[in-house]
Amino acid sequence: MSTKTIVVTRPSGQARQLIEILMNSIEQSGVAKRSLPEIVSLPLLTIVPKTDDQLADHIATTLKDADLAIFVSPNAIECAMRLLERDWQEFSKKIIPIGVMGGSSKLALQNHGIGQEKSPTPVLIPKNNEHWDSEGLWQELQGLGWDWQSKKIVIFKGEGGREWLADTLVTAGATVEAISTYTRVPLDLDNPAWHAIREMDISKSLWLLTSSEAVRYLGQVMKDQFPQGLQSASALCSHHNIANAAKAIGFGEVFTTEAGDEALIKASLAWLMI
Repeated sequence: MSTKTIVVTRPSGQARQLIEILMNSIEQSGVAKRSLPEIVSLPLLTIVPKTDDQLADHIATTLKDADLAIFVSPNAIECAMRLLERDWQEFSKKIIPIGVMGGSSKLALQNHGIGQEKSPTPVLIPKNNEHWDSEGLWQELQGLGWDWQSKKIVIFKGEGGREWLADTLVTAGATVEAISTYTRVPLDLDNPAWHAIREMDISKSLWLLTSSEAVRYLGQVMKDQFPQGLQSASALCSHHNIANAAKAIGFGEVFTTEAGDEALIKASLAWLMI
């Protein structure tokens, strides 16, 4: 009987932490007494921070009169802070509140001391982790009661990606500037990470999917390189948009969890017990 395999598709740095926690959870759960699963890292996209000094100067200038900054992901936070190399509250005479879409981003801010200052930077996040997304953050922002026509919003993001929140803010009357602080590079087809995918039993695989863009790239690769497809594989998705993308590329079984690593790990353990 072939071993079950869990495929972690995050960028390498983020994947290492998740894999370590997942392995510890499996060992403590008793699942390992049956058969220890194999965990494979397949970093479908690599995050490449931008290092342009002119971009750093532009960001600093833009923040001087900003009313709100939004970071779409922990990657956006890390890459922006690497560019800026200054404390957040130094960019404006007033404290610029920050909006984020999930707990990982809030933690990334805390790691930079943001929200923990003597006069804390307000951090806005959807209260319910079932709504850790653009729509959830927009609901939170509406609670501010702002006249958006008088507000300037800066959104930090990667190249490409979803534009729903920016479009919604513009429709509400806000002045919005989206600034890309990183690019995503697809995993090269010659990368050895693909070898494990070719050798494993697809029908006994669970793919942890946390990026719609990564899922779409996976679909392209599977179509061209893996004729067996994903019909017999299972996907575990951290958002319904990702789940829709997984269904579109042919996953036979698609599960959606709440946001956050804890939910991913809990659902992975449940799959292993089946």
